[in-house]
Order: sequence, then structure tokens, then C-alpha cells
Amino acid sequence: MDLPRLREKYEKEIKSELQKELNLDNVMEIPVITKIVINSGLGMAKDDSKIIEDMLEDIGMIAGQKPVVTKTKKAISNFKIKVGQDIGIKVTLRRQMMWYFMDRLISIVLPRIKDFRGISVKAFDGNGNYALGIKEHTVFPEVDSTKVSKLNGLQVVICTSAKNDEQAMALLKKLGMPFQKVN
Repeated sequence: MDLPRLREKYEKEIKSELQKELNLDNVMEIPVITKIVINSGLGMAKDDSKIIEDMLEDIGMIAGQKPVVTKTKKAISNFKIKVGQDIGIKVTLRRQMMWYFMDRLISIVLPRIKDFRGISVKAFDGNGNYALGIKEHTVFPEVDSTKVSKLNGLQVVICTSAKNDEQAMALLKKLGMPFQKVN
């Protein structure tokens, strides 16, 4: 199996550029993406199991691997939620699948978002991880929008080995993430 296009670019160009730019002595300090977690909360699915089945299929196609159904841990009477009720879907991508997904996210999905002006620079968590919200899962080319019964949002969390947000931002910029221009 060939190396994913983005991983090849990272290994050949970006790694050495980051080492110089961030003044890192040890090659093990160079930031790299460790995993990508795709999550979708389906609060309305507590009444309709078909929504979960449809989203399982859609997220499976988007991620390229089978997602896991997340269940509630506590009962919350205000939301009419019981313990163990299906409430969302998540999938964790690592290695090859992670690089393929990242490449598709940057080159295909983000440009397809309506009125897209770049992603926010404020969505870093302080530890070098980036959280991105996508309002409609139909922007992914794998999802057939004619068969979608309900539009759902996705949260994509990109976890990196960076020690701080500046290193993570430098890594994501080099990989091609389109950040908003800061005035």
C-alpha cells in the first residue's frame, strides 16, 4: 500500500521545515498528527433508531472504518434520557486512514462548505489539539445527499503531538489547513 499523499508531503518537506521554523533539536519533538476523532451527537435519535442507523452508515463511509455508537452514562430527567441510551456516534482514525481523511478534509470537504472563509484560529485547546465543527455531514463526497433523511453536524478533533497551540498551528498550516486571516 502506498503512503498517503499528505503523509508523503509531511515526511519529505514539512518535517524538516517545521524543525527549522520551531528551532527543535530532536527529531522526536517535531509535531505530528496522532489521531483524528470524528463525533456526531444525535440527541434526537433517542426516539428514532433509524437516524442512528443512517448516520452509522454515513460516518462509516466518511471515515472508511466502522464507527461506534456512544451511550449515555447518566440519566438526566430534564432531557428525558435514561442510562445506556444511544446518544451519538464516534470513530477514531489513526495511521493511514487518518492521513487519507485529513487529505480529503483539506482538499475536498472544506472548500465545499457554503460561505467558507477559513477555519477559526481560536479552536485550539491549549495542548495542541484542534476542534473543528462541520454543520452538515453532506459536504463529504461519500455521502449521497438524496438519501439523507436528516442533516447532522460533525465534530472533528485533530490531536497532535505538539506541546502548545503555536506548534500545532504551524503544523496544520504547513499541511494546508485554510485558517482565517487575523486582522
